[in-house]
Amino acid sequence: MERKSVRNLTVFVAAVLASGWLGVLVDSFLDDQPEGNTLGMGLWLLFPLLTVVALRVFAGEGWKAAGLTPRLKQGWQWYIVAVLVYPVVTALVLLIGYAAGWVELTNLRIEALAGVFISLLFGQFIKNIFEEFVWRGYLTAKLVQKGMKDWSIYLIAGLVWGLWHLPYYLFFLPKHMMYSVLPVDKLLFALVAIVSMIAWSIMFVELFRVTNSIWPGVLMHAVEDSLLNPLVIDGYITIASGKEIWISPITGIAATLLYVVVGLLIRAVRLRRDYPKNAC
Repeated sequence: MERKSVRNLTVFVAAVLASGWLGVLVDSFLDDQPEGNTLGMGLWLLFPLLTVVALRVFAGEGWKAAGLTPRLKQGWQWYIVAVLVYPVVTALVLLIGYAAGWVELTNLRIEALAGVFISLLFGQFIKNIFEEFVWRGYLTAKLVQKGMKDWSIYLIAGLVWGLWHLPYYLFFLPKHMMYSVLPVDKLLFALVAIVSMIAWSIMFVELFRVTNSIWPGVLMHAVEDSLLNPLVIDGYITIASGKEIWISPITGIAATLLYVVVGLLIRAVRLRRDYPKNAC
């Protein structure tokens, strides 16, 4: 059983990390594709999901630990947390940046941003079912089943998640979108983003573990994509040149540290809840 589990996990990691580069190869043979929405990008997004389905159906994994049950009755409060985390942390970061003179809020029109947020939310929710089904519902679940220590789970889950994004940052992501977040070369941007995702993984892993469900993570991820990307990329805020690495709501150090704190707080709740069980 252990050998089969290691084999399946190895197949999973190899397949998902190869998916983006396969997508880049496909795009190299195709002309006149829409920027940021190519066939190769679609392959990159879909292939990990297909890999997980194949492993669960044909490789004896089953669906027991996939976290597909919403568990609303037992964990409704975590859905509220999932909705609020990114808006609250973003507001704190913007207030810090404004107080320091690093963030200009002249263009921040709340009603317009809310309209964009609402228009994006459903599509991002559907897209993030794919991601959370893979990264939490399979990879995180497998690492937990193997009895790995928490920090090893965060590191491995975050690193694989981040490296899966590498072809996206280097090839699929339009340059103007990247530069509006962090005006550096693509390789450095990818490195910063991967470090951020390792930090974010604490929060996503712990939300999955405390609820035993992927759905709060799907909701939190959808809120993040629907709020942070338009806020920064569409120019609702302006960050002083050279201060992006510190105060950007997406990749900035201040936001990243706050997300680590949120993740550790959720972990503390989980450990306190499970302590009597672990002590027996």
